Amino acid sequence: MVDFDSTTHYVAVLKEPLWKLARIRRWFAKVAFHLGGVALMCGRLVQEARNKWEVDEIIRQMDALGVQSISITNLTALFTGMVLALQTGIALARFGAKPYVGSVVGLSLARELGPVLTALMVGGRVGAGITAELGSMRVTEQIDAIRSMGADPVQKLVLPRVLAATLALPILTVLANVLGIVGGMLLAQAQFSIDPSFYLQTITSTVQMDDFVSGIFKTFFFGALIGWVGCFAGLRTTGGTVGVGRATTRAVVGASIGILVVDFFLTQLWVLL
Repeated sequence: MVDFDSTTHYVAVLKEPLWKLARIRRWFAKVAFHLGGVALMCGRLVQEARNKWEVDEIIRQMDALGVQSISITNLTALFTGMVLALQTGIALARFGAKPYVGSVVGLSLARELGPVLTALMVGGRVGAGITAELGSMRVTEQIDAIRSMGADPVQKLVLPRVLAATLALPILTVLANVLGIVGGMLLAQAQFSIDPSFYLQTITSTVQMDDFVSGIFKTFFFGALIGWVGCFAGLRTTGGTVGVGRATTRAVVGASIGILVVDFFLTQLWVLL
């Protein structure tokens, strides 16, 4: 039988909170380091935005980040509208208000679901793509070669991608809202026998311009956030191809959490205004 050493046991118990405290301190230091880096890069972007823009590169990035994301965002919006109409119709049927499914679908998509789901899908696709592209350039020393040629990587690589994401996301959101409403209309007609004209009439009478603008207003910040996080993670990539994979994961997670957090504060700001 092994003797129980009470002294060793209590010392281990007392050391455990200190270990946890040190780990928390390291986590906060890492978060502060990354937030500081993002803030510095934002400052550089504002500074470089005053110089001449590379319009051809911005257009190319809008095609790569925006146009090629239309299929995934529209498909997501279509089935989101259908599921939302189905669940709303079942719930409203208990109160005899099933014909007014369109009001809930339109209001939900315009204010929250359209902008947020579109940003999350674009953040997963675009954020990962930007990070993988810039991360590969970083580990293969292509970014150092750009600096050695006298060019600024922020001007050449970061600014076009951030601008493209900022400008493309509102357009994608408008398309997603339309497809979501159409998806809800198709299901409402097939499942609940709601006339499409009445469905659209309930949307136009419920959803005001303020609701639509509030959703589009947030997408500019979502797009800038996706571009910032993806570029920051890509430019800070180290450790070869394994590091590129880790940076891509961090970029997707950071962009997704950032979108949800920013959405809350922007919604509060819009309500106060």
